[in-house]
Amino acid sequence: MTDALFLELSQQALWVTAKLVGPLLIVSTIVGLSVGIFQAVTQINEMTLTFIPKIVITGIVLVLLGPWMLRTISDYSYNLLTNVPKYLQMK
Repeated sequence: MTDALFLELSQQALWVTAKLVGPLLIVSTIVGLSVGIFQAVTQINEMTLTFIPKIVITGIVLVLLGPWMLRTISDYSYNLLTNVPKYLQMK
């Protein structure tokens, strides 16, 4: 395995990770900011008010995007594992 191949595989792994985690982080950040603004406006300082909506919305996003996430990681894993002989022959 050459250095270039290793870097390419690492880059692909990071890209797949970013694609899978990105929607969850974006939605969680938007919900957190919205709840934070609501707390600042109403002066309600309750920790569960921030925690519960994030958990619920993240769960909903996981249910909605779960099939796409599973397909993405399955395709990546399939391509990686089917190309192992090719990767091992490259020197």
